[in-house]
Amino acid sequence: MTGRVGLEPHRYVPQEALFLWALVNPAQPVLVGELGLSALVAEGATFAYAPGWWHFPLSEDLPLLPGHRFTASERGSAPGAIDDARPDRWGERIIRHLDRPPRLSILEMLWFAGDDRFGALGVSLSAEAYVPRALGPYPQLRDLATLSSAIDGLQAQAPIPPEWQRLLQPGVTLGGAQPKALLQTDAGPCLVKFSALDDPVDTPLIEHATMTLAAQAGIQVAATGVLPLPARHGKARHALSIQRFDRAGPYRLHCVSARTALRAARLDERYGALATVLLRLGHPDHQAAMREELFRRMVFNILMDNTDDHERNHSLRLGFDGYYGLAPAYDVVPTLQNLGYQSLAVGSAGAESTLDNALTELREFGLTRPRAIALVQQVARTVDRWEAHFRQHGVCAADLERLRASIDRDALQQQRRDFC
Repeated sequence: MTGRVGLEPHRYVPQEALFLWALVNPAQPVLVGELGLSALVAEGATFAYAPGWWHFPLSEDLPLLPGHRFTASERGSAPGAIDDARPDRWGERIIRHLDRPPRLSILEMLWFAGDDRFGALGVSLSAEAYVPRALGPYPQLRDLATLSSAIDGLQAQAPIPPEWQRLLQPGVTLGGAQPKALLQTDAGPCLVKFSALDDPVDTPLIEHATMTLAAQAGIQVAATGVLPLPARHGKARHALSIQRFDRAGPYRLHCVSARTALRAARLDERYGALATVLLRLGHPDHQAAMREELFRRMVFNILMDNTDDHERNHSLRLGFDGYYGLAPAYDVVPTLQNLGYQSLAVGSAGAESTLDNALTELREFGLTRPRAIALVQQVARTVDRWEAHFRQHGVCAADLERLRASIDRDALQQQRRDFC
């Protein structure tokens, strides 16, 4: 947290305008512009830059045009990169069920998300001073079991005792509906993810095993750890801690989702299109490595049956040099659905989950076929060791059996064996 004093939620009065601030240096917030409600798009937001903002456009579809008011393109959203600053589905659930604002527009969702959202943007009631929603103090490790119980209660729509409600704070992350919270540690706040009540496996532990396996495949991943929770129905449970990659010491990094970057560039939701964005926005010295890295991720997701690799599960970070870079991989976990297609298109056969498809549009990644095949081989050999790796990380026999039915099914096992 920034330690800044903000307004308590119960004192909030619906506003016709809110104000967007940049918190790259949290000690010195800078006004970016004004947010309002759209008269053209239902429940959508509008945005106009403040006259004094010149530092960088928030995304390519929000160019620095003085006096211009941008409008969201979809119901219930915000323009460009500002949409990445609103709560994910879990955060919105907390706002709706616990905070219960007097109005539920996009402006409330943006403001109630609080001060420590993903990236470098903050939402204030004032254009004169940064006045966010007050949050905190965050739960600490000693609160983990209680926090887990509170999250289970919210999922079950059970009454949450007032002393537990402070533990449930929306925040903002890129991703989806998985239960999560911010936890205060000696190293600063980290994100903690929990299993959903209907998860058939210990998802947090499996995600940690998958992320560490991805690192062995040469993929840059967000640093993760596992935290034990009280057993449920005799089965061990865990939470997943994730080190924040949108922070750099005392500074915050502006981030945009692949969804925002692709829409701003008017490109389809494809891995190859995202590689093209990296070619355009990345530092010339790092473009080749980032596009190769993205290719590795695509191959890994195919072989590990991570078909939830949608455009909000990839993001870009704006560096202090003014160039965007590919953020570390996150939300990488087998989905256990055996769909046979990815969320992002892979190649000329669309979203089909095959390595042959992945090898069809190599020019977009700047790869020769021999180099691409070498990368596929490296990833395939790593994935071929998945079961021993997962067992080493404590994944139980019952969960391994479920995973085997997806990762080792004929369609995937044969593909990786062809390149091992």
